[in-house]
Amino acid sequence: MITLKSAFHPVPAESMIARILLAFLATAGLYYVTIMPALIDGLKEGLAFTNRQAGLVGSFNMYGGAAGALLMALIVKRVPWRPAAHGMLLALIAMDLVSIFVLHPIALIVVRFVHGAIGGALVGLTYSLFARIAAPDRTFGVLLLVQAGMGGLGVMILPLLVPTFGTPVLFWALILFSAITLLMLQFLPAYPVPPGKVKVTLRLASGNRRPLLLALLSVTLFQAANMGLYAFLIGLGRHAGLEVEFISQTLGMSNWVAMLGALLVIFLSARHGIFLPIITGILINILGTWMFIYSESQLFFVIANCLTAVTWNFGIASLLGMAARFDKHGQTAVWAGFASKIGLASGPMVGSLILADTSYGALVWAAFGMLVLGAIAASIPAWSHDREADMAPTAGDAK
Repeated sequence: MITLKSAFHPVPAESMIARILLAFLATAGLYYVTIMPALIDGLKEGLAFTNRQAGLVGSFNMYGGAAGALLMALIVKRVPWRPAAHGMLLALIAMDLVSIFVLHPIALIVVRFVHGAIGGALVGLTYSLFARIAAPDRTFGVLLLVQAGMGGLGVMILPLLVPTFGTPVLFWALILFSAITLLMLQFLPAYPVPPGKVKVTLRLASGNRRPLLLALLSVTLFQAANMGLYAFLIGLGRHAGLEVEFISQTLGMSNWVAMLGALLVIFLSARHGIFLPIITGILINILGTWMFIYSESQLFFVIANCLTAVTWNFGIASLLGMAARFDKHGQTAVWAGFASKIGLASGPMVGSLILADTSYGALVWAAFGMLVLGAIAASIPAWSHDREADMAPTAGDAK
């Protein structure tokens, strides 16, 4: 007799299929982030929210994600991950269903904050699993590949559906993604907690605290800069005189082009060190951000979107992978997830305040400045990591 449990056979723990399934599990907790321009524009067009109201809904959705990630960072060692993942996916579906019927900005902010907290906890839990298999930066690359593909599809289609079907179509898209991920979850292997529970505490006490804090700061600044701009790209394009159909197609195309960034992380891994790839990626991201100043040019708008999309995927996968290398238990990976959520939430918050006077130029320059600071913060832990990696063979030979 075939039972439901026996009908699902787990895939090999270190396989690419396992990385893809883990990537979908993490994406389910933050899929709303990948379609944020569509979500914010849909609230403005479908429910007549202002820039500030829509920006705050998106921002508090992600602040909820940060709260959930923080909670998971504190309890991840004691949580049985599979039952927790089932419960959180079902809770996400429930909160998206509730969101369909909420029409007031403040009420929707509260509902989306709770939704974000559940999603953030799910992402943090999944990040801890990333650290339990080899080459975590490669798994983060697969995650960004999935996010780019699904996000590109969302921002290309959903803004065109809102005028016909209303804002609920945005939440139905989220529900569908969570339901598909719930099915995929059945094929993941056990991923038991590795031994050596005191490793993180010992490493942070022995001098790695400053590089880790700088790594987390770089994640926060990098995410804040990119999401603060990305969330308002449809409005920026409209303000520059571009048609919404052209804007949505450009965003969708750039999300798919962004897969190149994730693929680069998957194939490069850390074989050639992490300092040069991380800094190069952020510098190119800075260039693309600056180009948004000239968004009235369709060519510049397309190039800026492609450059920032590719380097956003490449940069954040590399930065999260760098943070995950501080311990194999997965706790620093979860802290990196928390830092990422703080950045993702703070970007639209800052953007919504700047855009009170529709000052899109000021928004671009604010993102530019945060990226410069992020590059400086990332350079120190990345340089230290490469130096330690170069010294390791020498130390082994000395023995």
